[in-house]
Amino acid sequence: MSFRLPGIGNTKRSLTRSLSASKTLDMPKGYFAVYVGESQKKRFVIPISYLNEPMFQDLLSQAEEEFGYDHPMGGITIPCSERTFLDLTCRLTV
Repeated sequence: MSFRLPGIGNTKRSLTRSLSASKTLDMPKGYFAVYVGESQKKRFVIPISYLNEPMFQDLLSQAEEEFGYDHPMGGITIPCSERTFLDLTCRLTV
């Protein structure tokens, strides 16, 4: 059973563009990188399955509102504190 979520197609296209810029880095299959932090950005490698999680989709929407599809770090930049991001991802255990 699958669900169609509005905007997820745009997010996937943006993700593909962002990931193509970081292909030189070792990235495990099924994962992608995001940058998180308020002043100092930290890189996290997270499972692609997070894209299906409503809480993570909210973070992506916030990133789109703040940065559009032009992410200054070359990958997806999540506009929240590292602690908030870690709290959220702990609840998304795959």
